[in-house]
Amino acid sequence: MDIPALLKSHFHLEATEIVALEGYGSSNFKVSSASGTYVLKVYKDPRLKQGILQTESTVLQQLENLSKYNFPYEIGTVQKRDQVLRLHQYVEGHFLSEVPHTKQLLTSFGQFLGKLDREMAQVDPNPMGIREIVWDLQHFMKNRDLLGHIPEPKARSLLDYFFLQFEELVLPLSYNLRKSLIHNDANDWNVLTQEGEVSGIIDFGDMSYSWLINELAVAITYVMMDKEDPLQAAVPVISGYHKFMPLEEQELDLLYYLVAARLCTSVCNSAYTKTQLPDSDYITISERPAWALLHKWLSINPIRAARIFRQAAGLSPVNSPAIEAQLKRRDNVLSKSLSLSYEEPIPMYRSAFQYMYDTEGNTFLDAYNNIMITGHCHPHVVRAGQRTMARLNTNTRYVYEELLSYSELLLEKFPKKLNKVFLVNSGSAATDLALRMAKFHTGRKKVAVLEEGYHGNTQTGVRVSHYKYAATGGEGRDTQTLELPLPKVFGTELADDGKAGDYFGKQALEMLAPFEKELAAFIAEPIVGCGGQVPLPKGYLRHIYPKVRQQGGLCISDETQVGFGRLGEHFWGFERYGVVPDLVILGKPIGNGHPIGAVVTTEEIAGSFEQGPEFFSSFGGNPVSCAIGQAVLEVIEKEGMQDHARLVGNHLKAGLHLLQTTYPEIADVRGSGLFLGVEIKTAEGYPGTQIAKLIKNELRRTHILIGTDGPFDHVLKIKPPLSFSMQDADILCAAIHRILEHYYTTLAKKR
Repeated sequence: MDIPALLKSHFHLEATEIVALEGYGSSNFKVSSASGTYVLKVYKDPRLKQGILQTESTVLQQLENLSKYNFPYEIGTVQKRDQVLRLHQYVEGHFLSEVPHTKQLLTSFGQFLGKLDREMAQVDPNPMGIREIVWDLQHFMKNRDLLGHIPEPKARSLLDYFFLQFEELVLPLSYNLRKSLIHNDANDWNVLTQEGEVSGIIDFGDMSYSWLINELAVAITYVMMDKEDPLQAAVPVISGYHKFMPLEEQELDLLYYLVAARLCTSVCNSAYTKTQLPDSDYITISERPAWALLHKWLSINPIRAARIFRQAAGLSPVNSPAIEAQLKRRDNVLSKSLSLSYEEPIPMYRSAFQYMYDTEGNTFLDAYNNIMITGHCHPHVVRAGQRTMARLNTNTRYVYEELLSYSELLLEKFPKKLNKVFLVNSGSAATDLALRMAKFHTGRKKVAVLEEGYHGNTQTGVRVSHYKYAATGGEGRDTQTLELPLPKVFGTELADDGKAGDYFGKQALEMLAPFEKELAAFIAEPIVGCGGQVPLPKGYLRHIYPKVRQQGGLCISDETQVGFGRLGEHFWGFERYGVVPDLVILGKPIGNGHPIGAVVTTEEIAGSFEQGPEFFSSFGGNPVSCAIGQAVLEVIEKEGMQDHARLVGNHLKAGLHLLQTTYPEIADVRGSGLFLGVEIKTAEGYPGTQIAKLIKNELRRTHILIGTDGPFDHVLKIKPPLSFSMQDADILCAAIHRILEHYYTTLAKKR
């Protein structure tokens, strides 16, 4: 293309210098000449561009009313057979990306956009015709097809979470949103400044007839990048805009999700551009700050964002029900046997991966809820449930693919011996079924259990749960329950090198010996959660399992809390000890919060059970549950969550051990992967119940969630979703450090 000749023949312009500019949708050139500086845009497909360019010309004419500001006014347009040439004035100024973002500048930015949109609203968009571009947020979902270009599975899941939220929260309200012609690309490389204020804007190539609020969503997205407090950076822009183009409450309430949509659009298109133009940095220039803001955006409660955005516009705040009123309603309808966590109960509202959001606008870092193993509201899991529920939900008396494919995938995770699965709808139901199967298979009734063990809330489960039957108000040990000491290494002089396993194993076998012909089963968690996250000592199960089987009993591993890769080194807890149980109980994380449970066993035991009454669970193994269960396994595999649990768990454990060197109250740090216990003791060596309670509740006040458990409620339980990161581990350790430091300071003052 002979640009000098085109300029001369069509615009009578003698160019002294021509510099190619990057862009998309047109070929762009900065043209210097004796008469001034210009931008030449060369468009292909003139027929398709005709209406768009006509509308752009009308808009630029309308914007002549804003004489204070500079725009790329049209000098002339030439339409050829295969292209359109358009010459614009070159707009002088410093890009918004190149100058400090003072409050004055950002306020002027908002005011400029408000005036711009007020004028553009006067222009008839119809000549543009139907135009659907991926950069128009009303067509945001078109970008989901680009997710495959994002190489990192965890990053894809983060983006897909916001696609899911857009579907659920924005699209249903889309017809209520005001529409207008907008610039649609007020990014910091299109906005120009002079003397500390916005002076103009260039590049109307993404102009769209879209939701009015999208103008502001695009603008504040780029303003908030690389800001320590992105919401506060957006305030002056919103305030300035509202002064000239008043905003509505619903628009501001959706702004959080529209910003996320713009960020996702940016990184998706950057990833795609790399495959087409690997050397181009035009679209990818904002990639790093966009990813950084996306991660920070996830940590911001949408209610907090809506409140700040409304406040910036001087509108009424988002109102949430008072916690006192909610607690009163709860007391009216629920029993007090259903306890609440923390001295200050939390009114939860939404959640995402390792974050939970309350109705007051606070974000909580969740280091507690192990059920959400793939993370709260993981989009792949949510979509699996939605998709299947919309198609089929029935029971196992029919044949359907979800039951078969999930069962096959789940059994692939087990040793070949464990090749039959029974699906139910909770871990408690799985315990009940496993014990029923063991008793039927052996013809015996007695079950050996560990002190402090917990195996579910059914009557059968409670009977084998020392944690429940021995608690205050409990019914006491059933005559068919054989109680074995908790084989806890910490607090003994034994090393966990096999010696402790030998000691506790022999002790247990001596206690079981008198019941050789009565024992149906031995049940234990690989790490005893309610006992205070107590790992079984090495070699312990190698003593117990063979002897139980020799006596005619069965061995049950309760993987309800520790299974599915949480332990890092192993997918199942029993693998940690080099044994294979006869029955495995699954629950909690198996459905990432959806009620699923399972018993996995051998063909022999399953065959024996077939000789009794038919087994049927109304909801166990339904298509929706199976689809969700399969999605959980797929996420764990694709996102490498087991290895992630190992790496982050080791990092967190090291941080806790470091704290232990400073604070003797941290008596023991134990567990594996992201299933850790921190035992707290007083200076005198007693269970540190009050200190543990203090740490838990102070962490809650700093918006971090952990639990406490153990015989004296003196062990910190740390078992977060596996989306929990290295940085999250550091945040948790730093918070515990601050709490204990303050605790010591307070003690010193009292003395």
